[in-house]
Amino acid sequence: MTCLRSAMRLSFWAAVLVSLAAPVRAETFPSRPIHLIMPYVVAQKLGEVLGQTVVAENRPGAGGILGVEYVAHSAPDGYDLVIMDPAYVINPIMQKSMPYNIFKDLVTVSIVNSSPEVLVVSPQLGIKTYAELVAYGKANPGKLNYASAGVGTTPHLAAAMWAQRSGIDAVHVPYKGVGPSYVDLIGGKVQMLFSSIAGALPFTSKGSVVPLATTGSVRSPVYPDLPTVAEAGLPGYEVDLWLGLYTPATVPPDVLAKLNSAVAKALKDEQLKASFATFGLTPRGTTLAEGAVFTQSEYEKWKKVIDDGHITLD
Repeated sequence: MTCLRSAMRLSFWAAVLVSLAAPVRAETFPSRPIHLIMPYVVAQKLGEVLGQTVVAENRPGAGGILGVEYVAHSAPDGYDLVIMDPAYVINPIMQKSMPYNIFKDLVTVSIVNSSPEVLVVSPQLGIKTYAELVAYGKANPGKLNYASAGVGTTPHLAAAMWAQRSGIDAVHVPYKGVGPSYVDLIGGKVQMLFSSIAGALPFTSKGSVVPLATTGSVRSPVYPDLPTVAEAGLPGYEVDLWLGLYTPATVPPDVLAKLNSAVAKALKDEQLKASFATFGLTPRGTTLAEGAVFTQSEYEKWKKVIDDGHITLD
């Protein structure tokens, strides 16, 4: 799973590099190396942006907090960026203290992509449709359990929100990573899981697990025959494994505009779109204002789920 997401990030930035490679005057941005901080380990370095070296710096740890912290407190000149998933807004809710404030110390350059999750169940459960799963859960309170890659991860909160809105009493079984959760899901030790599409594809393609629905606002092209959760009976339900690009909040407006424009241009690249599709991703791109609104709305959505479910890391 890590390799898949790493490859996707590299594909995105490779397209950025191609779209922005151009001669620039020494006094214009950028005139020196740019640091792209990645809180997840990646396999290779990136190329050049605007004729300058981009140093891909891996700063894994604490669910991405260390990487975001580095950028939050870096010089506000656009030379330090971090790419992050929904943990960006979830960490400040789950953690008792944070070394930065995502709304005061950082700004959203752009939301890069959208990627729904897919709801899968164990074959041993004998359930073939989303409606059957809901019926089973309501008829057997407390007997339905769901796996996740850990407490506070997006798959965990996706399932928690689903249970809250469905009125189903389901038990959370956290794992240390998605790999072990799939082993037990296939073996019938756990019954359901909200998973990234990239993580689910190797198993759904072989019939090792049964996909029931996806979590986007529209059907996924990877699973066109599956309804969305909202379509199948839970209006308003949506979970997106997006990636966002962030930089210090006081970066000059002209630099922010240049970075935002770069992302928009890169996302139109046909090779990039094809690469994204391999992982079940859809290029997105937002204006600076749209990115700010989206980040705030995601924070509020997950805060309600966490508060209502009394979810803690303790």
